[in-house]
Amino acid sequence: MAERSFTQEVEKLRLGEGDEFRGEGILAVTKALLQAGVSYVAGYQGAPISHLMDVLTDANDILRELGVHFEHSASEATAAATLAASVHYPLRGAVTFKSTVGTNVASDALANLASGGVMGGAMLIVGEDYGEGSSIMQERSHAFAMKSQVWLIDPRPNLESIVRAVELGFELSEASRTPVMLELRIRACHVHGRFKTKANLRPSFTLKDAIENPRRDTSRVVLPPASYAQEQEKITDRWPAAVKFIQARGFNEFFAEDAQDFGIVMQGGLYNSVLRSLEMLGLADAFGQSRVPLYVLNITYPLIDDEFKRFCLGKRGILLVEEGQPDFIEQSLNSLLRKADVQTKVHGKDVLPMAGEYTGGVVLKGVARFIEIYAPQLLEGRELPASAQKASTGLALMEGNPKAFAIKAASDEVQGRPPSFCTGCPERPIFTAMKLLERELGQHHISCDIGCHLFSVLPPFNIGATTMGYGLGWAGASAFNTPETQKRTIAMMGDGGFWHNGLTSGVGNAVFNQTDNLLLVVDNGYSAATGGQDVLSSKAANAIRSTNNPIEKAVRGVGVKWAKTVTNTYSLTQMRDVLREALTTKEKGPKVIVAQSECQLNRQRRIKPQIKKRIAGGERVVRERFGIDPDTCTGDHSCIRLSGCPSLTIKPNPDPLRRDPIATVIDSCVGCGLCGEVAHAAVLCPSFYRAEIINNPSAWDRFKLGLRTRVIGWLQNRIERRLEGIAA
Repeated sequence: MAERSFTQEVEKLRLGEGDEFRGEGILAVTKALLQAGVSYVAGYQGAPISHLMDVLTDANDILRELGVHFEHSASEATAAATLAASVHYPLRGAVTFKSTVGTNVASDALANLASGGVMGGAMLIVGEDYGEGSSIMQERSHAFAMKSQVWLIDPRPNLESIVRAVELGFELSEASRTPVMLELRIRACHVHGRFKTKANLRPSFTLKDAIENPRRDTSRVVLPPASYAQEQEKITDRWPAAVKFIQARGFNEFFAEDAQDFGIVMQGGLYNSVLRSLEMLGLADAFGQSRVPLYVLNITYPLIDDEFKRFCLGKRGILLVEEGQPDFIEQSLNSLLRKADVQTKVHGKDVLPMAGEYTGGVVLKGVARFIEIYAPQLLEGRELPASAQKASTGLALMEGNPKAFAIKAASDEVQGRPPSFCTGCPERPIFTAMKLLERELGQHHISCDIGCHLFSVLPPFNIGATTMGYGLGWAGASAFNTPETQKRTIAMMGDGGFWHNGLTSGVGNAVFNQTDNLLLVVDNGYSAATGGQDVLSSKAANAIRSTNNPIEKAVRGVGVKWAKTVTNTYSLTQMRDVLREALTTKEKGPKVIVAQSECQLNRQRRIKPQIKKRIAGGERVVRERFGIDPDTCTGDHSCIRLSGCPSLTIKPNPDPLRRDPIATVIDSCVGCGLCGEVAHAAVLCPSFYRAEIINNPSAWDRFKLGLRTRVIGWLQNRIERRLEGIAA
């Protein structure tokens, strides 16, 4: 159950020749694949490309009509290896995953694919997750393209350019016998626009044709001595073929080339930011007409020497807008110009930051600094936006600018907002149980993994020391497998990470090396952190995938003897008891706890429409909510410290004699009950109560409500009368 359904939008994929497509970038990419005659698509979900997998899933019927095979890969390595179908056969194939973590995982398969080369077009669509909105280490995909010699496409973020990049990308791959990587930033994935469509193409050479007529060419197998020849072929044949194709088809773009004796070169994905900066400086209009020469690198690897020399000749200086580090393109450009004896000065990281996302404000500031160096007269008489002001370059902060001061004052008030668990998340009680157990057994070294459970590193839980990659939670604790202590380490892993890599790299490794430590697998029923896609152990029935494969059965299958499944993580007592047993048992060997409860976010997506339909149909529906009695709450806040639920907060104490704010439950509560359990486990708190909200109540419900109201009213009136008597 993905977080978003595209069942209605995918009908746009049926648009034919000359129709107009309107929609989102991810959907446009899918349409472009079908127009290009793709034969097979595979991939692994991950931001910002997760929705591409969701679109393909919802469009499975359309894909089958065209004879296109689609599958969810077990990992990014599996996806990249799928492109082997294009090595010997004229089959166009595409795979998708998150970068750079996915590219890390896929690098071995990618290197082999690039070494042998391809016959059919092979495309990797990677979601470039670099910058402030990222959840990963900050690295670029560019290094992987250079390492393995895979051509890197970075199109301008509009639908026409993206669709053109997909279509030309397959042609480039075939012309140079080299796989290509299409890099899509988050803005490109979710940009909206329109383009004229073409008819979808059914592959002329099908997977069936390949299976029934197998081919082999040992010169394409990565095995000496063929591998040595492949390395030479990359440079002598494939590179020149790629350069020739890129130039002939005008893959890169020039705008206002001779407008000034200086210019700007940029990665295609940053085109919108650069153009918007020029517009704010009065050097471009809203329709894309620039007064400054622009060279847009829709292909950032390989670089085209002749195009650079053409753009730089006659110019005093150029600005290279290259996001992130190292400055691969800038270094190559300086080398290229010096060898060609072109004396154009190159600016880049001297006016722009060496690292970090090039947001609109960052690009605006850098472009303004560059223009001030070469044509300050173009900025005369303009009141520069606050984000472009920089005292160190003469763009002094404008005194008395109320807008600038208002922005700064607002920024000073904004607090950091670290990621946290959703309301009612079934993972929160797992870490609450671990914190409570610390009181008995002390602290343990905890090795984390990628996924929602990584939020436990932050307050209020403050659990976890390291994270080494998706599915590597237990592998990250493997060095601590020593008989010199009786204390056990704890490793965490999600169900998505378990099936991705953890079963072999974590569980298999622990069994083989006879570890005596503990693995806690958080089984919330989905690959929740990537958007709620199904995995092997999902409970839901899936029409095109196999689900309901238990994790406990899998770990026992590779040799784990001590394995237990907790089917309700919200039972704090049950979670704490099984953790205690795993950490104190005399039994030796690897131990695995599978902690099951459905992802609350997915559960709400599933049940809310059902509840709404039942209520509309007149059915009796009971929903649970929790609350806190303000007169009873002591202001201890243990419930908040040991739960951290977003629906738990504080409000002023109604008792004028007490100063501590009391806890309160807001309307976002989903009735999981953890807060009450936490409070009781912590301080035996009596202030929590459970309430039932009944829609379409029965006559018996109404009678009980009336009776309760009268009894409570009578008791309250008795108290009031007694107090009045005392006062008299």
